[in-house]
Amino acid sequence: MNRGFYTILAAQFFSAFADNALLFAAIALLTLTNAPSWHIPVLQQSFIISFIILAPFVGAFADSLPKGRVMLISNSLKMLGCIAMLLGVNPLLAYGFVGFGAAAYSPAKYGILTEYLPPEKLVLANSWMEGLTVLAIILGAVVGGILISPTVATSMLQWWNVPGIDTAPKLAISIILLLYSVAAIFNLYIPRLPIDHKPLSRDPIFLLKEFAHCFKLLWKDPLGQVSLAVTTLFWGAGASLRLILLAWAAVAFHYDISSAAKLTAWFALGIAIGSILAARFVKLNHAVNVLPVGIGMGVLVMCMPLITNPTHAIILLILMGAMGGFFVVPMNALLQHRGHLLMGAGSSIAVQNFNENISIFIMLALYAAMEKLGFSIYVITVVFGLLMAGLMGVLYRKHGHDQDNGTT
Repeated sequence: MNRGFYTILAAQFFSAFADNALLFAAIALLTLTNAPSWHIPVLQQSFIISFIILAPFVGAFADSLPKGRVMLISNSLKMLGCIAMLLGVNPLLAYGFVGFGAAAYSPAKYGILTEYLPPEKLVLANSWMEGLTVLAIILGAVVGGILISPTVATSMLQWWNVPGIDTAPKLAISIILLLYSVAAIFNLYIPRLPIDHKPLSRDPIFLLKEFAHCFKLLWKDPLGQVSLAVTTLFWGAGASLRLILLAWAAVAFHYDISSAAKLTAWFALGIAIGSILAARFVKLNHAVNVLPVGIGMGVLVMCMPLITNPTHAIILLILMGAMGGFFVVPMNALLQHRGHLLMGAGSSIAVQNFNENISIFIMLALYAAMEKLGFSIYVITVVFGLLMAGLMGVLYRKHGHDQDNGTT
């Protein structure tokens, strides 16, 4: 791995760091306005709706320009979303604009790996990318939790003398804006690569038809199908689980949002551990063999209501995260490889994002509905654990016998 690869990692780290800290700042902003609890999953939906709507176009956009430039443009859109929050725009709308930038950013950040590296290094590269992203999630949760803490914010506001920055959430958002600026600087130094799989046309109708073709192509490919199904399920459940952890911590341990945000960092640490283990022990041509680990993760999620001790909660969250990282990193690498061979990196990642974010949208809608109906957080947790274990079991039964992963 050379300097160019580490520049890509640095850009991704600071952007992901800001993304995850911003989630908690936006939640705190909603809480400050006494918004109902079901607005929190809706906040996440406002972020990911762009991934669904723009999916036919962002892959072509990522493939039509050097991906470092795409990442810079997308990061700038995230910065505009932060500025909108600071100017008083409704958090649901402003956070949605950040999602607009993130939707364009994602195909570029993963697609550049397949263009920059040979197939035999993709699992290792994904492990680095996922591990560093998880570190950014950990720091985002911890720093975001610290910044929205009333005690810390009160102290910082005494010297952070900026007009209009007068609350803890706005203070956090203004600092997060600086993190996006650092990411933008690294974007400028990402290696310029020859454009691979340049789109044949920029006509929207053509792009819609091309996206539909890529969608069908990836789902019909046996290895594309299983890797797409697994990553879709994992990220759909994972996005909901992050919000469930906040509510669970409040009920089980009486944590406020600042303390609960820090607790989610342990889950992210587990993902980093699992990613490292996957890079060490899982080869791309045996990626399908990790499916049973996903079933085990779903079982562990169902154990959450049994935990009454914070130390035991930390151990459980690390184990859950480690299992998640161990099975999703090889699946992600396999999906990228198959997509790159079949249609081009940007287009395949756009199809992946489309599927994953529909899953996130549906699962967040399920969570919001159960919240609005007054379901106990323990019932909600068991429902999500059952969904994950059950669907992973179905996928393993269908694809677990596959041994030829077609990585050549």
